[in-house]
Order: sequence, then C-alpha cells, then structure tokens
Amino acid sequence: MISTARYPTPNASKYVQQLAKHFAHKIEVRAEADSAAFEMEAGSVRLRAEDGTFVARVEAEDAKGIINLRYVIDKHLVIFAFRDGFTGLEWRMADD
Repeated sequence: MISTARYPTPNASKYVQQLAKHFAHKIEVRAEADSAAFEMEAGSVRLRAEDGTFVARVEAEDAKGIINLRYVIDKHLVIFAFRDGFTGLEWRMADD
C-alpha cells in the first residue's frame, strides 16, 4: 500500500532536511539536498521538495503500517512547520 501527501510551502526543502537530520539520529537515512528516504519498522518513507511543495510518500504492507507512517510524518511536521501554520497533511492512497 502507498499513500502520498503534498504540502505547498516555500520551506519544502528545509522541512525535508530537518526531518532527515532528525531521523538520522535514530535510523539510517539517505538524504540529498531536496530528498530523503528511510525505512521504519512499519514501512518506507520518501520525502522530497519539488516546485515549492513538500511531498511525502509512505509505503507499507497494510493499513496499520500506512496509518503509523502518516502519523509519524505529521507529528514531526507539526513541530517543524508551526510557523507556517501547519496542522496536518492531506494524505491520499496511491495506485502505484
């Protein structure tokens, strides 16, 4: 199962990097200037900044894993993006 979310913000790259650095203290994170990828117990996470938009993609074997990964990303973005008035991502299930 795959779920994606997009958050328009001029700080997209900053949030990708903040999340990558934060999670790198606990798990292995592959990060570049505008993207990051890492594996968690529930599944995989891919973050990227593109054209002023923060894009998150989570993949898990079941709905419980998707919900867990969505929660982790939302919870951390609320902390990092509070100055933007961020309150949560609008997640969608993807076909691929």
